[in-house]
Amino acid sequence: MAEKPLSSPSATPLARAERFVWLTARVLEQRRFAYHFLRGGADPVETALSAYLNEDGGYGHALEPDLRGPVSQPLHTAHALRVLDSIGRCGGLRVERICRYLTDVSTHEGALPAIHPSQRAYPSAPFVPVVDSPPSALLTTGPVVGVLHRNQVWHAWLFRATEFCWSAVESLEKSHPYEVQAAVAFLDGAPDRARAEAAADRLGRMVREQRLAVLDPGREEDYPVADGYAPGERHFPHDYARVPDSLATRWFTEEEMTRSLDRLAADQQEDGGWPIRWRTWAPGTALECRPMITVEALRTLRAHGRPLE
Repeated sequence: MAEKPLSSPSATPLARAERFVWLTARVLEQRRFAYHFLRGGADPVETALSAYLNEDGGYGHALEPDLRGPVSQPLHTAHALRVLDSIGRCGGLRVERICRYLTDVSTHEGALPAIHPSQRAYPSAPFVPVVDSPPSALLTTGPVVGVLHRNQVWHAWLFRATEFCWSAVESLEKSHPYEVQAAVAFLDGAPDRARAEAAADRLGRMVREQRLAVLDPGREEDYPVADGYAPGERHFPHDYARVPDSLATRWFTEEEMTRSLDRLAADQQEDGGWPIRWRTWAPGTALECRPMITVEALRTLRAHGRPLE
């Protein structure tokens, strides 16, 4: 029997996504898709990622599409670390250089700002304001510290940054989904597992009390949208528990996770890609973001045992 073409409406979710990636994605996302789903190598991914690397050891050039321009930014660099982690390359001299960059751009607390003031000279999304003296942000620091610990990286920068994350996570009383995701990324990689489990348990109760996760997709409108988010920009259990062994998985019942993953699978659009839920502000950024979201949606579904082929 002949294989169904990638463009066929009855093609598998993976085949439909593959066509979408080849049609729309940057080279980096094409090579990430090939690595994760087509038995591609890690070297091509790292080669594509190196195009975004600057001499200061950080990453720029709109690696995160909502920040334009060449300058290095913590958000770009956090993205690069996640990519390196996903291909087993988060170590060695490449990460030593990144840690030197992180040291240079840290606040007086030893943590990372959300946006470094150097972004002011270039376009960026209106929901990521640039200020002259930005405060430390769990949003950027948490994922970076978590991935470095998970890869057993040791660098002087990590000591104060880790303490900042513990303080920020354990003092959270009111939050929003992206900050909670950053907290989860930190806790999933933190070396002190007992402390991480205790912090995650408290955080999970807060997520449920503040209705930060849509537990019943059939009643989505009953859940609030966080201040400053786009209309309809809600989050679901799978947005926090991207892999089954995440501490966030414990926050939800099996039925809640099943409904959440059903919703994620159903969100694949006719063109084979997944939609972005946050506010779009430029046509090019939306086009660049969707393949990124598509690769992560597929990875989440596969991690939770959902069939893609």
